[in-house]
Amino acid sequence: MEHKKHTVLAIGAHIGDAELTAGALLATCAVHGGKAVTLALTAGEKGAPVGADIAEYRRSKIAEAEAFARELGGEAYVLDYADGLLPDNDEVRFAVCDIIRRVKPDIIVTHHEKSMHKDHEACHKIVVDAWFYAAIAGFEREEPRHFARHLYFAENWEDAPGFQPYVYLDVSDGYSLWEKAIDHHWFAVHSTSFPYKEYYSHLKRIRGIQGRKGYCECFMIPPEQYKVVHTLEDI
Repeated sequence: MEHKKHTVLAIGAHIGDAELTAGALLATCAVHGGKAVTLALTAGEKGAPVGADIAEYRRSKIAEAEAFARELGGEAYVLDYADGLLPDNDEVRFAVCDIIRRVKPDIIVTHHEKSMHKDHEACHKIVVDAWFYAAIAGFEREEPRHFARHLYFAENWEDAPGFQPYVYLDVSDGYSLWEKAIDHHWFAVHSTSFPYKEYYSHLKRIRGIQGRKGYCECFMIPPEQYKVVHTLEDI
């Protein structure tokens, strides 16, 4: 079967957020000839191991994001905002808007609106507004307007309150590439506080079973898009 080539832009508050929650979607897009792009609004450097130098860990995190993207033949962007101090303002919104216009994604993925992390909640609001800004020609920027048709909110154990799976995307074709690529993220494999890779590996399989596929990733969508349209011939 011929697969449509998509460009996916996955946006996280910290490096690793998008790669864990939507990484297999990015990988599946890549193996079918599409483009996979990640954007982290902060590097997530405050999660450095005990005794590690924060600045050095930030540089390592950025290198990890770039290595993950290279495995997928894609790109990684990291903004300069400090972990834990992500501002909720239009400066960030227009920075994200500009990247959306540059990348021209078909699909944007970001955090669900409720989270244990303030950066995650801020990221959600920033991306929703940037998605709108990017689509409006009246916001004059260097790049022309671009409307990403699909906006998805990823399933993240740290963003659990109120999350209800709505869209199940089959990511079976990219799962093995994701398993390899995620190993570039040190914390995903070596964290002593939470087994990130193990958790998300099993979650993708559980969602796959529920979706009658090998592996799935689940997403919410904006509430105004909660509708299923059929003709009688579809039923």
